[in-house]
Amino acid sequence: MAYVIAEPCVSTKDTACVDVCPCDCIHPRKDEGEFSTAAQLYINPDECIDCGACIPVCPVSAIFPIEDLPKQWKSFAEINAHWYVAKES
Repeated sequence: MAYVIAEPCVSTKDTACVDVCPCDCIHPRKDEGEFSTAAQLYINPDECIDCGACIPVCPVSAIFPIEDLPKQWKSFAEINAHWYVAKES
């Protein structure tokens, strides 16, 4: 896992990061059914190419490299990964 979307995204779900992602690894997009019910956006840890394009466009500074994830938001690494595992089940 290269990047994690943390607490500042909860209820915000600004999709600027989705628009700049070259590998379409941030979901749900506005055109996906889960968008209205998802608490936040999530980065697919298996598809992210570690380019960092999403970080500067996030208006709420919610995206962090995994190694820089603030201590109070460490749980968001598992939350991001689990969202994709749950979708596959």
